[in-house]
Formats: sequence, C-alpha cells, structure tokens
Amino acid sequence: MATPLEKARRNPDSVKARILSVARKLFGQYGFQGTTTRMIAREAGIDISTLHYHWGDKGDLFEAVIHDLNDETRVKLIEIEKKIKGKELTTRIDIALDEMFDFLYENPEISNHTIFRYFTQTTTDLDLNIGLSSVPEYISDIAYSMGLSENRREVSAEAQIKVIFMMNALHNFVSGETFFRSILKIDRDEYRRLAKETLKFYNIAPYKSI
Repeated sequence: MATPLEKARRNPDSVKARILSVARKLFGQYGFQGTTTRMIAREAGIDISTLHYHWGDKGDLFEAVIHDLNDETRVKLIEIEKKIKGKELTTRIDIALDEMFDFLYENPEISNHTIFRYFTQTTTDLDLNIGLSSVPEYISDIAYSMGLSENRREVSAEAQIKVIFMMNALHNFVSGETFFRSILKIDRDEYRRLAKETLKFYNIAPYKSI
C-alpha cells in the first residue's frame, strides 16, 4: 500500500500534496514546536479534520516532510555527481557549490530545517532527528564526488569535516538571507551573486595549489 507521501508525489495537484507543500514551508519557517496543524490547515485553505484525514497527527506530517526533503536533496546530489565526475578538483567544487546554492535558494525550507535541527532542543517525545541517519551517507557521497576521498565507503574525518564546512556555509547563507540582506542593504540578485562568490572564494582557494 502506498504511503501518504507516495500518494502526494503521484498527484501534485491533490489536497494531500498541497498540505505537504504548506507544511514544508511552515515547518521551515517556525520549526516543529512553532508550527501548529491549525496554521497548516489555514494556509492550505482546508479545515483541520481534512488535514488529519490526509496526514494523521502533526508528528506524522513532520516525518513525511523530512523524508521528502531528504529524498529531494539526494536526487539533486546524484544529479550534481554526474555533472562533476572526471573533472579536476577545483572545477568540481565550483560546479557543486553553484548547483547546490541555486537548489537550496529555490528550496529554502531545506536549509531552514537543517538549521533548526542544529540548534533547537525539544521536550516532546517526538524524535526530531528523523532522517539524520542519512547525513553521514550524504557527507561521504559528497566527499567522494568532489574527489576529497578515493573510497566512498571509507571517508576520513578530515574529508568529512571539509564537506560539513561547505554545507554549513551554504545553509547559513540561504537560511539567513533576510537577516544578511537587511545588513548589506542589497536586493536578492546581488545577494545571490555575492553569496556564491564568497562561498567559492573560501572553499576553492585552498585547493588551487593541490
């Protein structure tokens, strides 16, 4: 039997898919604790009973959101790996940063969720670390794809922390856009350009002499 997430993906115009889309955005903006099912129902233009009919309780919907974001990220990483395969290291990093920034910038809830999971502590019984078991795999895959490791299954801590540095910088630039732009007093296009330029400067420069 198909899961609610699978059903939503099969029919992107359905009520179920609309609820999922709204939940992604609101959980990303306010976190699990700050988002209520009533907020999601109101934003989706439905009543609360309809939300529960399609997704169960808030924890079920949150879990579906995390799996959806993880799967979407995995697909993008595979796409990037195909583009950078065989290229020299600095070119790989340049392309990967460019592609990942654009992807995250268009899907800011991914970075927002990641930042929330870095810093938010909860007293609920819900395991908000849903999907974290896949993070080491992501990190290892990225390290291998970028040429920081010769073996996908045996990636050193040194290589992994370099990937963590890159990903953390990406998430912070995307999630912090509104705050940073208010300081810099620039529009979105200029922010996007400067963020990419800065990311590449600090992540590519150390490898130019390798």
